Amino acid sequence: MNKWVTGKWWWIVIVVLFAMVVFLSSLLYYRIDLTAEKRFTLSPSTEKLLDSLSSPVNITVFLTGELPADYKKLSLATQDLLREFQDLSHHNVNVSFETPGEGLTDTAKAQLYDSLSRMGVQFERNEDISEADNKATNQLIIPSALVYYGQKPPIAIDLRSSRTVFKNYNVINEEPQPDKEATRNAAEALLEFKFASAIDKLTRTYVPAIAYCIGNGEPTDFTVNDLGESLRNEYRLAVFDLKKGYPNPAEVNALLIVKPTQSFTDEDKLKIDQYVMHGGKVLWFVDKLYAELDSLMRSRADFIAYDRNLNVDDILFKYGVRINGDLLQDLNCSKIPVVTGYNPDNSPRMQRIPWPYYPFLQSFTNNPISKNLDRVLSVFPSSLDTVKAAGIRKTILLASDTNSRTLSTPVLVSLSSIRTDEDFAAMNRSHVPVAVLLEGKFNSLFANRLDAATQDSVQRATGKPFARSATAEGKQIVVSDADIVTNAVSQTSGPMPMGELPFENYRFANREFFLNSVDYLVSNSGIFESRNKDFVLRLLDKKKVAEGRTMWQLINIALPIALIIFIGFALQYVRKRRYA
Repeated sequence: MNKWVTGKWWWIVIVVLFAMVVFLSSLLYYRIDLTAEKRFTLSPSTEKLLDSLSSPVNITVFLTGELPADYKKLSLATQDLLREFQDLSHHNVNVSFETPGEGLTDTAKAQLYDSLSRMGVQFERNEDISEADNKATNQLIIPSALVYYGQKPPIAIDLRSSRTVFKNYNVINEEPQPDKEATRNAAEALLEFKFASAIDKLTRTYVPAIAYCIGNGEPTDFTVNDLGESLRNEYRLAVFDLKKGYPNPAEVNALLIVKPTQSFTDEDKLKIDQYVMHGGKVLWFVDKLYAELDSLMRSRADFIAYDRNLNVDDILFKYGVRINGDLLQDLNCSKIPVVTGYNPDNSPRMQRIPWPYYPFLQSFTNNPISKNLDRVLSVFPSSLDTVKAAGIRKTILLASDTNSRTLSTPVLVSLSSIRTDEDFAAMNRSHVPVAVLLEGKFNSLFANRLDAATQDSVQRATGKPFARSATAEGKQIVVSDADIVTNAVSQTSGPMPMGELPFENYRFANREFFLNSVDYLVSNSGIFESRNKDFVLRLLDKKKVAEGRTMWQLINIALPIALIIFIGFALQYVRKRRYA
């Protein structure tokens, strides 16, 4: 060996050893994540999902080409993540980056874009204004991806964050301005969850069943159109009449109660109670008070919000929550169009004014249902309180901002409910709860209230003995505003998406919150833990960068070249001195 190393063939030995090292390194996969928030580490549930893939999953990403800096960063993050997916799935995940419509005529491209739009692909017209040369560029960006598996319809993924991060602003007299860097950073934090969730939904062998409960005045018209369409795409959706039987937890994975308007009888509550005791999950979206904007607009006068008398206070109290008989206001709110006068041609003159009865809600906890979500729009919400319930864990999912107050019933709803300095001073409550998650072993409301004959009738109807307490841990979500999951209906375009108001031209995260809530209750994959990722945004000071631009260009470009030239001359000088 020594002869080979010292002889003239030493370079062959080096080449062979290098080739062996490269070959051995290709057989091993290992990398170290040195970031503080473990940015490049996948959750165990995602790794397990990818490792279990036995058939190819094809992913087409449309966010590619010449992109603005913030979208380019998002595209590179997507590329890095999917490369990790490929390696952990034993190359069962195939990834391609494409710009749809290249080489097609305008007509064919328009047809393609229309087809992609119907599949859920998002298009965005981005206008970027350069401060240096004062030029504006308009560009069509497709921040979406399609995930294919077998013969199933593909799932479209919006790579953007469902959460828009805003710069600091005064909620009274300033309009919020989005922070692009922070918003794209939030989008990167959700990439793993979005792709893993899509793969999980496409590859799962069992599709959960969601039952929409009727029988107590729940809406079945176009106001729940978006709710139905959203659920139908991902679950088996059915309508269950509570008056006609007991829901079976073996067949119904979650029971959905949305905006009831009629009182629940004791028999209705018994059916829900026994469903919960045997492992059923329930989502409650309840309007305790009657308060509708249509009433105000039709009468052009103030109206009184009154209790609907739904008769569910006792069962919710038993499970650990109380919906209060009040209306919540917050200065951080949406705006509604109001007629302020008439033009010379008698057409109404509209103005959008802040409406504190439509407060924006957000999460202040780390629960994966509402973490990294944009603001959720509420409509006449009530406050809720958690109460003592043995063995039940309560997590606040949505709450108001820091300038809130509650008005107890009977509430006079007026267009000018905040008029004086005293009214502003009263907006001094923070983070008033509106949605809560309940987890644990629930106790029955009817544990000591039924005689033997009634208990026997329950067993005959359900095929199971009457249960005084749950045999296993269950989950429920209670929201004190049903309009979070209903949608407005436009007279010209029909049903609108939930979380969007007429003339608002912005869709809030109501749909995302709703689907996350359903998924959290019925999913057992553990994919949800990847929603808890939180990427720390470390930004440069733009002012200092602009001021020191020339200096840093010299340091990064000119200095290395000068250093190499200096070292070359130094080595040549030493060589001449040594061998002269």
